[in-house]
Amino acid sequence: MAQVLEFKLPDLGEGLTEAEIVRWLVEVGDVVAVDQPVVEVETAKAMVDIPCPYAGVVTARFGEEGTELPVGAPLITVAVGAPAAEGETEGSGNVLVGYGTSEAPARRRRVRPATPTPPAAQPANGAATRATAPAAESVARPVGTAAGHSAEGHTSEGHGSAGRSPAVHGSAGHRPETAPADEETRGDGPVPVISPLVRRLAREHGLDLRELHGSGPDGLILRADVEYALRAAEAQGRTARPATEPYPRVPSAPTEAVPPAQPPVRSSAAPAGLRGPLKGIRGAVADKLSRSRREIPDATCWVDADATELMRARTAMNAAGGPKISLIALLARICTAALARFPELNSTVDMEAREVVQLDQVHLGFAAQTDRGLVVPVVRDAHARDAESLTAEFARLTEAARTGTLTPAELTGGTFTLNNYGVFGVDGSTPIINHPEAAMLGVGRIIPKPWVHEGELAVRQVVELALTFDHRVCDGGTAGGFLRYVADCVEHPAVLLRTL
Repeated sequence: MAQVLEFKLPDLGEGLTEAEIVRWLVEVGDVVAVDQPVVEVETAKAMVDIPCPYAGVVTARFGEEGTELPVGAPLITVAVGAPAAEGETEGSGNVLVGYGTSEAPARRRRVRPATPTPPAAQPANGAATRATAPAAESVARPVGTAAGHSAEGHTSEGHGSAGRSPAVHGSAGHRPETAPADEETRGDGPVPVISPLVRRLAREHGLDLRELHGSGPDGLILRADVEYALRAAEAQGRTARPATEPYPRVPSAPTEAVPPAQPPVRSSAAPAGLRGPLKGIRGAVADKLSRSRREIPDATCWVDADATELMRARTAMNAAGGPKISLIALLARICTAALARFPELNSTVDMEAREVVQLDQVHLGFAAQTDRGLVVPVVRDAHARDAESLTAEFARLTEAARTGTLTPAELTGGTFTLNNYGVFGVDGSTPIINHPEAAMLGVGRIIPKPWVHEGELAVRQVVELALTFDHRVCDGGTAGGFLRYVADCVEHPAVLLRTL
């Protein structure tokens, strides 16, 4: 007898709690093998293929492309062969670094209701009533799951969230509970809501979800839509409230009744313009930059430098044969040499202990602009690499960023960031520090400019360098000394020979 197992979105590691479905790799009815990738998702860190730990036939998929799911929410159900012995678990049990399932979910049983459930009594859970997954409607909850947890894996009965799939603990004679009487439904089915938490938020504030137009994929109602509607209703309620009259109104006749005050009308009208949710990589960047601005008292200093000799040195290196050396690799080598002289800038602040922690290794991050947003890949142990090794690692990480295949380990753990915004054709900037680091060096474009060289006016290749630093870890003298040393190495690359 076939057994239906549910595979949930696994723990993605690195503190990630949700992921967006980018592309399904299987269809309902497809046969899958153990550890075969079934869906491609985008987290706040990277694009990831999620493998299924079961072998069998896909009976249901939960979530359309573009839907954001929390960790623990159902992804697919798979009909496998004979059930395993009591106490055993199905699947591979393999663990991918940062992604994967350490243990397969408990077994599931098919439970047939005693009588057909009328359409109006179907649970209003968007995943359980999806048209592409009819086989999932009669699948019971996994044995061993705590009572009250919904199919979406992050609410409980005690929360009173509408729209959950009721748990079934009995035998085949038991029937799923019907949806609550106050369930919001449209004429053609349930209201598409991203999670029961959003549904509960609307119900607690008396907001009718049928009046909202979701900004998510296919009209999916997001939490931002509900919060915006509540703010709009509150603002309308304030403006619609009449001003207090200086004298009470006297009815014209004793029998004239004063009509009761009408409650403010809640509106879900959205302002004109294109709305896009902050999620995935862009949402993670927004959160990190906002935290940096809130927590770090930053300051910026900058200097112009003559990069003519650095460019000539790079040309000579590449003319000598062997792998080509990139300009950013030379700048990275200069940064690691400067950090060896000014280690205060390779540190982080522990506010709970009220300590500044100077770090031993230099893990150099660099800003990379991609179609999915700004990411900061990290070159591990940059202080121990030469120019050739740095060039190769920069090229590898840049390609991985472009294709969205960076792993969480390659996007975290940086101690200092190099931001080459000159590739965008700009001269200068005041970059935001990549929290929890203490500094970032910005490099503008290198262009010909008039410059006084050896006492005479000449056209030289000039670059603007800017250092943004955390004023808690050092004062302006240290930051200025670091930036001046970097500029000296740019102008006179032979200065680097002292530290090579």
